[in-house]
Amino acid sequence: MASVPTPTEQIPVVILCGGMGTRLREETERVPKPLVEVGERPILWHIMKIYSHYGFRRFILCLGYKSWLIKEFFLRYREFVSNFTLEMDGDHRPVFHNQHTEDWSVTCAETGLKTATGARLWRVRDLIDTDTFMFTYGDGIGRVNIAELLDFHREHGRLGTVTGVHPSSRYGEMRVEGDRAVAFAEKPTLVEGFVSGGFFAFQRGFLDYLNDDPNLFFEEAPLGNLARDEQLAVYPHEDYWLGMDTYRDLTELNELWASGNPPWKVWDD
Repeated sequence: MASVPTPTEQIPVVILCGGMGTRLREETERVPKPLVEVGERPILWHIMKIYSHYGFRRFILCLGYKSWLIKEFFLRYREFVSNFTLEMDGDHRPVFHNQHTEDWSVTCAETGLKTATGARLWRVRDLIDTDTFMFTYGDGIGRVNIAELLDFHREHGRLGTVTGVHPSSRYGEMRVEGDRAVAFAEKPTLVEGFVSGGFFAFQRGFLDYLNDDPNLFFEEAPLGNLARDEQLAVYPHEDYWLGMDTYRDLTELNELWASGNPPWKVWDD
């Protein structure tokens, strides 16, 4: 008899939240990159809202740089997102006026200050208690249908599935004939071919490709060996995606949020 798939709400989502974000130093000297705000909420919150829209509620955060600030955000989450009244001459216990909050289970795990991505995942392996788990970065966002990604992963039966995306070019693109430009596209265009969009689905067997070497980058030998063993499927994503690497990226995300119709917002208010 075939085993029953783990219900979505029980599948953990592991999110890398420990890097220093040096290319976004304007913000990350103050807060860790996952707490950099898009529309007055951390980009980590946006990522978790995408997953929770599709029924995921268990999150494992791999912490490192300025980890306490991420812990504090969740310890005080209700205060951050709610209206409340505080009687200053009493016991200072707040009375909250909006009771809605997320039904998330959030595990904050210290994985080292300068630990590489593969070792961070290795260090939370004992917290992953299901055969299937999801995995992503704390700075990548997109209109990715996580439910379809999980279905695709299960249908293809490999140890891992990576979401393939087409990144936008940052430069004007020219079509040249001889010494003459015959076409010029000012707006960014999609690069041909796929790159990793950072939204993964894995079976626990993938953890055997990792170890505790603090210099082990998940994106190097582990994924390379997984592909060599024909155990890495690619889920194609043709919709919006952006990795928030620079201040320019942050500006784009905030402008899209301010427009009232950000392409990654799949949840209802």
